[in-house]
Amino acid sequence: MAAEIHSRPQSSRPVLLSKIEGHQDVVSAALLIPKEDGIITASEDRTIRVWLKRDSGQYWPSIYHTMSSPCSAMAYHHDSRRIFVGQDNGAIMEFHISEDFNKMSFVKTYPAHQNRVSSVIFCFEAEWVISTGHDKCVSWMCTRSGNMLGRHYFTSWASCLQYDFETQHAFVGDYSGQITLLKLEQNTCSVITTLKGHEGSIASLWWDPAQRLLFSGASDHSIIMWDIGGRKGRTLLLQGHHDKVQALCYIQFTRQLVSCSADGGIAVWNMDVTREEAPQWLESDSCQKCEQPFFWNIKQMWDTKTLGLRQHHCRKCGQAVCGKCSTKRSSYPIMGFEFQVRVCDSCFDSIKDEDRTSLATFHEGKHNISHMAMDISRGLMVTCGSDRVVKIWDMTPVVGCSLATGFSPR
Repeated sequence: MAAEIHSRPQSSRPVLLSKIEGHQDVVSAALLIPKEDGIITASEDRTIRVWLKRDSGQYWPSIYHTMSSPCSAMAYHHDSRRIFVGQDNGAIMEFHISEDFNKMSFVKTYPAHQNRVSSVIFCFEAEWVISTGHDKCVSWMCTRSGNMLGRHYFTSWASCLQYDFETQHAFVGDYSGQITLLKLEQNTCSVITTLKGHEGSIASLWWDPAQRLLFSGASDHSIIMWDIGGRKGRTLLLQGHHDKVQALCYIQFTRQLVSCSADGGIAVWNMDVTREEAPQWLESDSCQKCEQPFFWNIKQMWDTKTLGLRQHHCRKCGQAVCGKCSTKRSSYPIMGFEFQVRVCDSCFDSIKDEDRTSLATFHEGKHNISHMAMDISRGLMVTCGSDRVVKIWDMTPVVGCSLATGFSPR
């Protein structure tokens, strides 16, 4: 249970401040308590724990509460000290935490889903608790009455959720790789649009209401930035992780995106640069460089008495090319490609050495990361995952020394 405390040397890497152990199963969620040296954790071992930093420098549980079902998601509202815990059985339980963080009182249970709750958000202004679940739906319930206000169903598991508190728009990612934008009303909702671009299930979402940008991470190891305010749809593709992108946080003040993946990778992307949008892949029956037919182009193969070739795509220009015309590999960070990808030979020749300068930094969290949360005002990050360990990081060496933005997490 004890935490390992380290000093804060000046470096360009995240600094591990504390490591908390004690859970007996996967830690589903961990949140930093604003303005307090404390962490709230929810775990598959059916416990909710509040960890406070003691005079010894170690974190010990001040609250240890056992639930009836494994905990799968959590939301915390600091001003009212209300906590909402989603469970594997589909229920969401509300608690109130005392001012000294030593007692947690049960408030009510919300029968939100018929299966595992994947994400929970509490809207204090509307008194709504909004959630997604593995019963393929998003639900919103009234926290005053405990009554269900509405549900909307999808074709696959709803995996993650973000919410615009001002406009009452919800963004729901699902296991099919689709993101649905919904306008929630008191007892109904309307589908505004769907966003398609990932080749794997959506694992994480982050909504920035100031710039009206949506970021999505998926099991295809990629991140997409969607320009919702400009109505442009997909604008940027970021590829630098080698496993599922599990968590995201965009720091509007410094124009940086922090992302974490299942293999423990922590990436910090510089978004304060002019980037290029990755092209849509073109389709052709023959190589758009040498005009040799692809293997399904039976007519041209017969006419030219040649064997068909396999189709590839240049990541820089999007053209359909054969292997002989795309023998080179190159990174191209301005388009989001932080590791080497296939490019056609002519595009390779056009890429200068300075074009290959990385626009992101990559760090090793040294544990599986399934969930991450940040206190941007203090430059702190907490990560947790299937290894049952919770880690607290000082991110200021990476994201900047002064993050006093007036940010207040909901």
